[in-house]
Amino acid sequence: MGSLSAMSPAEDPDAGAPPWWRAGVLYQVYPRSFADSDGDGHGDLGGVIEHLDHLEWLGVDGIWLSPIHPSPQADWGYDVADYLDVDPGFGSLEDLDRLVADARARGIRVLLDLVPNHTSDRHPWFVDARSGPDAEHHDWYVWADGRSDGAPPNNWRSSFGGPAWTWDDGIGRYYLHNFLPQQPDLNWWNPAVGDAFDEIVRFWLGRGIAGFRIDVAHGLVKDRDLRDDTVASESDHERIRKHGLRSDFSMNRPEVHDVYRRWRRIADEHGAVLLGETWVLDIDALARFYGDGRDELHLALNVPFELSTPGPAMREIVERTEAVLPPDAWPLWSGSNHDAGRLASHWCDGDERRIRSALVTLLTLRGSPLLYQGDEIGMVDVPVPRARLRDPVGLRHRPDDPGRDAGRTPMPWTAGPNGGFSGANAEPWLPLGDVRSANVADQRADPGSILHLCRDLIALRRQREDLASGAYASLEMPEGVWGWLRGDATVVFVNHADRTVGVPNVDGEILIATDRGRDGEGIAGSVKLEPWDAVVIDVR
Repeated sequence: MGSLSAMSPAEDPDAGAPPWWRAGVLYQVYPRSFADSDGDGHGDLGGVIEHLDHLEWLGVDGIWLSPIHPSPQADWGYDVADYLDVDPGFGSLEDLDRLVADARARGIRVLLDLVPNHTSDRHPWFVDARSGPDAEHHDWYVWADGRSDGAPPNNWRSSFGGPAWTWDDGIGRYYLHNFLPQQPDLNWWNPAVGDAFDEIVRFWLGRGIAGFRIDVAHGLVKDRDLRDDTVASESDHERIRKHGLRSDFSMNRPEVHDVYRRWRRIADEHGAVLLGETWVLDIDALARFYGDGRDELHLALNVPFELSTPGPAMREIVERTEAVLPPDAWPLWSGSNHDAGRLASHWCDGDERRIRSALVTLLTLRGSPLLYQGDEIGMVDVPVPRARLRDPVGLRHRPDDPGRDAGRTPMPWTAGPNGGFSGANAEPWLPLGDVRSANVADQRADPGSILHLCRDLIALRRQREDLASGAYASLEMPEGVWGWLRGDATVVFVNHADRTVGVPNVDGEILIATDRGRDGEGIAGSVKLEPWDAVVIDVR
């Protein structure tokens, strides 16, 4: 079994420069849907390796791999049965080592998805835990007696629907699962759990992994007394109202910050990055996951931004985030992922003008952009017939709730059979939709494509210090236009209005525009923006 040594700070040629993830662009790879190298209809590590040239050409600096660990796949890898290996469906540890080495040779780091909130019910820890109350791992999970009438211990609800508790006949108690019953929650009040994950983190960092995206980062620690969650009120966010509860005791406990202070010390020893799936709807709560800006997460998912709509609401969230983050903290911006679907659909309704302006926004704000595979070609969600659904959320819910599969369909590399994702004779695990409308090969051949816009924006970030690390300052704009200054001499204007708007008092040169015919255009006095136009201007 081969292994890779993590680069120490002393060996890093970039030592002393800002961390790579600050100026860089991150890219989520959903391996099962990225590329199928062995023709079984499911993507794999070999497929990622085969397409590293695309990621290098695009210019991304780091890739986050959604879970690749051994798993029964009840929740497509988020039910981990072994944290220290690779699921055979994706390849082997040696394949992962090769991916890490080949990516690093191209200047690309690899992050893994770490799932510390719960395991699979087939993980050896849980198999042992349910063998008896005196088992070594029994208290590694959350168990509780039922109420006097036999009902579950409290009102906690699974994020996937129904009670968050399942009765275990062998133990004669309930166990907690904030997601599927096949995903029992770990007991982070037990120090042995933290010790085990310290070792897991060190194992992967020692193999050259550059960091982790931490699943359910807000939810690891539960209320020690298992108090009822607060019932949602009309003043709560619609997502909370839909769930019915605030999840303020089943998740979102303050003790979780102790975990991240501990992991931050380990990560900093290796020059690694911690990116948290912080599913909170309040910016002040989000800011707390950064600690003092140097002692907890390096990056935290901004869910309010992701759920917002381009325009005034999004601007308000960005400016609130800028106002409350600690001085040394660094924002993270994303519009798509395997749970939320693709920005081309939920932000842009598939409209190319809006997709282009959304990419300009995402790639020019102060912070680290996180792209999801397909964002670079403006890929939209693909409707999946109910007979083809694979997501447990869609399968458990009503027929009018298809779940998350539409945002997980395979990447279209070409306009050919199966979009080049898999061999012509394979049946992809999810349907691809119309691969002729958006695919990598056709857009790479077209300099005016969304793909080239995305690539050129990434290159511009690398070329201009203003965009890589400059401050953000909001500008007063005509109604419908969002404008901001980055650093000393780079301004961005995005017209969210359905009418032409003129922005006065501007002199400079357009560096890049959604209308690529305007690249290099000189601006003297004012700039005209058509509906959903966006421009990046050098105003020196």
